[in-house]
Amino acid sequence: MQYLPLFVKLTDKPVLIVGGGSVALRKAGTLLSAGARLTVVAKQFADEFVQWQQQGKATLIPGSFDPVQLDGKLLVIAATDDEQLNDSVYQAASARNMLVNTVDDQPKCGFIFPSIIDRSPILIAISSFGTAPVLARRLREKLETLLPQHLGPLAELVGRFRSRVKAKISGFAARRQFWEQVFDSDVVRDVQANQLENAEQRLQQLLDEPQQQAGEVYIVGAGPGDPELLTLKALQLMQQADVVVYDYLVSAPIMELVRRDAERICVGKKAGDHSVPQQDTNQLLIDLALAGKKVCRLKGGDPFIFGRGGEEIQALIPHHIAFQVVPGVTAAAGCAAYAGIPLTHRDHAQSVQFVTGHCRADGSEPDWHSMSKANQTLVIYMGLMKASHIQQQLLLAGRAANTPVAIIENGTRSDQRVVTGSLEQLAQLIAHHQLGSPALLVIGEVVSLQQDLHWFGKRPQPAVFNQTITQME
Repeated sequence: MQYLPLFVKLTDKPVLIVGGGSVALRKAGTLLSAGARLTVVAKQFADEFVQWQQQGKATLIPGSFDPVQLDGKLLVIAATDDEQLNDSVYQAASARNMLVNTVDDQPKCGFIFPSIIDRSPILIAISSFGTAPVLARRLREKLETLLPQHLGPLAELVGRFRSRVKAKISGFAARRQFWEQVFDSDVVRDVQANQLENAEQRLQQLLDEPQQQAGEVYIVGAGPGDPELLTLKALQLMQQADVVVYDYLVSAPIMELVRRDAERICVGKKAGDHSVPQQDTNQLLIDLALAGKKVCRLKGGDPFIFGRGGEEIQALIPHHIAFQVVPGVTAAAGCAAYAGIPLTHRDHAQSVQFVTGHCRADGSEPDWHSMSKANQTLVIYMGLMKASHIQQQLLLAGRAANTPVAIIENGTRSDQRVVTGSLEQLAQLIAHHQLGSPALLVIGEVVSLQQDLHWFGKRPQPAVFNQTITQME
């Protein structure tokens, strides 16, 4: 992060602009809208600057820049077409440890002007750190179409209630839950319909009702790793949770989407490293929910496919804890698709089996013969450590030695690796390429299509800005 995004209150704060042309004019307009007290130095001024001086909004100093003009200023903007003059302003301001913006010269910017979406008092700022301003503007255009105009009045309404809510409801978590309830209520619809009095009355009624801080657990599938594969429901609940209980298989980019002030608890769970026993995880969810917390139990893939989501829900039920289940893109579907392997195909596989490489609880072997049928795709989760045993048993059960296999490491992620070969080479491939977890084994004739159908990381994706809004949704 090259710049720390800040919202600075500029009301009646002194700002100096060096330059009186069109570029300086754009910066001045933004600063005036924020209430800044402008001083502008230039040899010539655009007409708008003269009008602002007549209206008492700006002070104009005709002539050349003098470093003494920096005294007492909070911000400085160098906005001339004279690079040498801009550099002089930058050097003089930097020598005084002042924040300076040199227009169209990013290395000489102590601060930058973002592209702004204004739904006052809601403001959204977008920046490319000066590297791609047109791209930032295009992003702003997209967001403008998605953000309704009633956000401003809604923010003003809840702002008037903040002190009342704080006086009645103690504790940050309890107040946050109240506001979550408000934003899911008819208050929002009343504001959208411009029925502001009704909205205010409804909000007061919600505040007058007895506040119940009931805990709840969200069993959420995070998918195989690509954050764009998250469902909308998953993202919504990740943002609402007070606590996120997660596994190692949840990728870092997905964890970045968790609400910033939520407590995060890692319970481990990856092949060969079960840092928290399942019964302890179950009890953790129970304790957090009974304490009134909204708990997001975030799992890689889908919680009901080798995710133990069912076991965790069974532990919640005797305690009458409310829960929701949000399915995720399971690793088999996501990783195979990103590797270019269709799990079924009319010419190659009429069925697919999902199995786990872990032993059964009683230590017995799986039905290797049912898993060794031709024209069937076998997907093995957590099979890396026992790949040699899997290879041997499938061959003994009759699966052809030349059956195509794929090992997909870090599927759907930017560092995805796909290694293909034959069943008789499986263990050797893993050792030779030093493949590690998380990885998925795909065994079957469909793997032979991978070379033709592979797309992720190889072919350019359609540009977002060539899509319509409906396509993006």
